[in-house]
Amino acid sequence: MKKTIWIGSILALLFLLAACNNDTEDTTTEEADSMEEITGKWEGAIQVPNQPLPIIVEFVEEGGTLSIPLQGLSDYPFSTVEFNDPDLTFDLNLQGQKLVFDGKLEDGKISGNFTQQGQTFPFELTPGTAEETAEEEDFIEIEVAGGTMKAEVEIPEGEGPFPAMVIIAGSGPTDRDGNSLMLPGKNDSLKMVAEELAANGIASIRYDKRGVGMNQALGGSEADLRFDDYIGDAAAWVEHLKSDDAFTEVGIIGHSEGSLIGMAAAERASADSFVSIAGAGRPIDEVLMEQLAAQLPENLLEESGEIISKLKEGEQVATVSPELQSVFRPSVQPYMISWLAYDPQEEVAQLEIPVLIIGGTADSQVPASDAESLHAAHPESELLIIDGMNHVLKTVTDEAEDQAAYSDPELPLADGLMEGILHFLE
Repeated sequence: MKKTIWIGSILALLFLLAACNNDTEDTTTEEADSMEEITGKWEGAIQVPNQPLPIIVEFVEEGGTLSIPLQGLSDYPFSTVEFNDPDLTFDLNLQGQKLVFDGKLEDGKISGNFTQQGQTFPFELTPGTAEETAEEEDFIEIEVAGGTMKAEVEIPEGEGPFPAMVIIAGSGPTDRDGNSLMLPGKNDSLKMVAEELAANGIASIRYDKRGVGMNQALGGSEADLRFDDYIGDAAAWVEHLKSDDAFTEVGIIGHSEGSLIGMAAAERASADSFVSIAGAGRPIDEVLMEQLAAQLPENLLEESGEIISKLKEGEQVATVSPELQSVFRPSVQPYMISWLAYDPQEEVAQLEIPVLIIGGTADSQVPASDAESLHAAHPESELLIIDGMNHVLKTVTDEAEDQAAYSDPELPLADGLMEGILHFLE
């Protein structure tokens, strides 16, 4: 469930078609029963092998739309929607290819089969979670490259000013609370961290990255996105808080990919402290080749190595095998080139501020040895290895508990995590 690499012709085609999301057409809706029962937003995934593909479907009286957030496909209209309770069929045409969803509404869920070019995969949708109501004062906005970015603020009770931390989420469509569209349910790990900080007199802001959640509009074209954009956003938040009299010292907490982003941003914006949680201690090319080795035959693995070598040299690769398009498609190569330029060990070694590096022994995505590598690169840092903590900061004892923790917001943070962070910040 935790793999991050997608290999398969069906996904390569979806990724290609997603880039053509401006080609719309008239929508025709055929109704046998009232659409009222299904009207609204539904979230779920197509169960493509190796990794589910998150989708968002919204039905209205006149039809509906499909969104694939990971690839920028937004509100693409269905050609037809037919609902004869419980049977539901909806389809759309993308660049001459027909995509068909054939399912049923049962027990509050829509499930069935998705078909494209003769290939069929199951899909399931559940009603979209309504956004939690929040007061206007719980959010702040700043100007960043490309527009306005919003963040949620957690302020302790009592009179300020307060020390503050900028919390940076991990890779992919992971939101400010630590939840991912890639997975069902929520774990709320970063939300819990923010709330625990506030309960102990430390303010924080956490934000959806550009292209995600409330900052989705900042995503722009995949071909134009760079790793430096994420660093610039984080640095902008640090600088904003440092200029606000409501806050004193301003530090960064970076989780997973947010660790590398946070290291670079801390140096750029002169943050006062830095905390890495489950951050990779190796360059992304090493991590990527390790993941690919577990999934690819020898010929494709060799090609992947050659592509990565070219990307590390700053060269784009025009010819990529169809099976590797989902990983190395041309539109994502500029981002990968910018990402490969950063080595976590080199970045952390440059920091001349207090640094805490945290890893978990039950982390199936980033092993605790990566935290030890970061600590070795910055010997003056503090190292905290938490027994039994997984990647979403919960305590687990086996693989089943690990997987379940990704979707359990009731499961508390691992023992020792907040105690370690608070002791470091004090």
